This record gives sequence, C-alpha cells and structure tokens, in this order.
Amino acid sequence: MIKSIYYVRLAKDEKAFQALRRFFEEVGLDPAENWEGRHNQGVLFRTPQAGIEIGMGGDFPATDLILEVADANSAYEVVKARGFKISEEISDRRFGGRMFVVEPAPGQPVAIFSYLPERRPQHIPTCEGSLDAKGMRLGLVVSRFNSFITERLLEGALDALRRCGAGDEDLTIVRVPGAFEIPAAARSLAESGRADAVICLGCLIRGDTSHYDHIATEVTRGIGQSAQETGIPHAYGVLTCENLEQAIDRAGLKTGNKGFEAAMAAIEMASLKKSGVRS
Repeated sequence: MIKSIYYVRLAKDEKAFQALRRFFEEVGLDPAENWEGRHNQGVLFRTPQAGIEIGMGGDFPATDLILEVADANSAYEVVKARGFKISEEISDRRFGGRMFVVEPAPGQPVAIFSYLPERRPQHIPTCEGSLDAKGMRLGLVVSRFNSFITERLLEGALDALRRCGAGDEDLTIVRVPGAFEIPAAARSLAESGRADAVICLGCLIRGDTSHYDHIATEVTRGIGQSAQETGIPHAYGVLTCENLEQAIDRAGLKTGNKGFEAAMAAIEMASLKKSGVRS
C-alpha cells in the first residue's frame, strides 16, 4: 500500500541546491521540513495537490517536473523579474494551457503552466480568487502573548504578502495583549474600512487547567462572527497546540508556517470578494 510519493530533484552542488531552493520559495512554495546530515541535506516543499501523470506524443515539456499555477503570465513575470533563466518562452499549448520552462540551476528545468479560461467546463459557473495582492489593503492582528511564536507567524505572513505583490504601505499591523483580544481588534479593523482582509495571528498552548479550552473556543467563535457580520474576509492563523513543540513546528519548522498559509488564504478570499462573491 502506497503511503506517499515524493519527487526528488538532486542538485549537483551547493550552488545549484541553493538556486533550486530559492526558486521554489520565490514561486510561493513553503518549506515544510529541512534536514542537514553529514553527507547530505535537503528541504521538503509541500503543495496543495500533487499527482503522477503519464503521457505520449508531442506538446510535453523537456522536463519531468511541472508546476500548475493560477496564472502562468503572472508567474512568468515573477520568475523573469527574479533573474531566473527562461529556457522556453511562454506560449499557448494545444492541451489548452499556457506554459513556459525555467532553469533555476543549469540542467534543472521546471515547467510552469496554467489552463486557459476557455478550457473550463462552460456549463458550470466558476469563480475563484487569485493570489495577486497588488493594491490590496491588508490588516494583521497579532497577539503579543507567546511572542516567540507569534513573531514567527507574522514574519511568515509578511513574506507571503510581499511575494504576492503587497506593498508595505498597504499593510496595517495591530498588536494585542493576547489571543482573547484578537476578535475585537479584528472587528475594529474590518469596520474601519482600511482592510480588504484581516489576518489573525496568535498562539494558544494547553496548560494544566481548562482555561485553554475556553479561550480557544471564544477566539475561534469571535473571529468567525466578525468575518460574517462585517463581510470582510478573516484568515485564521491562531495556533491551538497541545505543547510547545507543536507550536514551533507550525511556526516555520516541520509543518510549515501557518502565518504564511493564513496570509495566502486572506489574499485569495479578498480577491474572491472583489470578483463579486461575498465571503
């Protein structure tokens, strides 16, 4: 029984390894796990969806590593602006997509594509947000309690926002004492008209009493109510962990950075709202 499948791209040297790592981070993948041994090192990137594809005939790129993105044109501009080598220019393909091939390191081609809009089934109305944060006003509410964790979440969120084109002048950071105060600050920010989406970042770690359960329940309920009643998307980046190790893992170690993930969700939901679908 297969448990999981990993695609391993081997770099010939340290320079190529760092170039590949930088490329995947630049296109928006969040490193989920890193390791460094005596004879090797590696980084694991997780994706929302993965699979194995087999094919024959023409129109396949000269690589076995293919990334699907929301918009190939936007990805092309990002990759080109970062100085990566484009080995095959962007063009429409017969399979109904738009694709280009980039070489983050010599001899390490990666194909990037998106399907053309007309390829989608016409009988099913479809609306989805993009990950373009350019011009968006975004608010971040951050708890100071457990700041050694929440500051990592904030760094992850800011990283995601900037990669997606958000300008620092369009960001508002509100700091509150603890997680319990997040919903009230998030509602005030949402009602102020200064945010197209609000990102809520905090960390709760279970203790010896029932205090954790009461706070976690109220924070979750309060954030949800604020989003529903103000109509402004709220992204939930509040960690609710059994112990410190779980919190550290979710703030940038083994399981990625939940602040990064919350920021990406906020961008997509704000974009979706602008397209005419209410959150």
